[in-house]
Amino acid sequence: MKLVIVTGMSGAGKTVALKMLEDMGYYCVDNLPIPLVEKFSQLILNSYGPDSRTALGIDIRSGEDLSMLDGILDSWKAEAVPCEILFLDAGDQVLIKRYKETRRSHPLSGSGRVDQGIKREREKLAFLKKKANIIIDTSKLLTKELRQELEKIFMEEQSYGNLFVTVLSFGFKYGIPSDADLVFDVRFLPNPFYVEELRPKTGEEKEIQDYVMQGGTAAEFLKKLYDMVDFLIPNYILEGKNQLVVAVGCTGGKHRSVTIANALYAYLEGQQTFGVKIEHRDIENDRKPSYRPYRHHQE
Repeated sequence: MKLVIVTGMSGAGKTVALKMLEDMGYYCVDNLPIPLVEKFSQLILNSYGPDSRTALGIDIRSGEDLSMLDGILDSWKAEAVPCEILFLDAGDQVLIKRYKETRRSHPLSGSGRVDQGIKREREKLAFLKKKANIIIDTSKLLTKELRQELEKIFMEEQSYGNLFVTVLSFGFKYGIPSDADLVFDVRFLPNPFYVEELRPKTGEEKEIQDYVMQGGTAAEFLKKLYDMVDFLIPNYILEGKNQLVVAVGCTGGKHRSVTIANALYAYLEGQQTFGVKIEHRDIENDRKPSYRPYRHHQE
């Protein structure tokens, strides 16, 4: 039997994750009363046998009974019951935004503010997050990206280090990303901007990549960058970090940073021990109409 407890913060995507697991062949039950959890697991084992795959959604809606789950999980661990805990999380501001967009009330906010409900929920779910085998922060994940991560973990059975890495290219003239953990400046590399026929192209195209990689400087930089992330990422995982944003910047975020970010993403994607995605924040910015602030002049 494989039993997955799907839990986490309200608004972080638990319901979506349960639907995805159901599509993967899991028998899914949401919001089962805590006093019935042990009986339910035994029933599944007796009815469906050791090859059964079940996902059980549990969250703050369980109320005061939620604390009972702590003892149940401890007893399962002592009895070697094959149970995993998937904890879905998101930043407070992201959760507040999602609640405002859906116009739903937080289960613990009542008639008060959403942020206070989120704070109380974090306190009540702290023991579950501490026991979790898998923690996924959905703050910046699209639905398809969450599905990809769940498929890796629960279908392909790849190892997962509770870390999701975002490789982000950007342009310094548009500002350094505020959520960047590591920032690398690649403005020392050959710049295609000064070649007229290359200027409209982006780092997604081979002509730009070849231009940036000429001379061997970029290849040497990438070698050192790979060594650095190979050292840092396992240590971040040990520290308990679950989100890492690696930002690569050039002047406009269109040529050099995109080329290097793509190379880093391809390298990390092959590791398969953590989630990874790529974003090119400013790749299209020079195609947008320039912003000219309106100024009122008095005669």
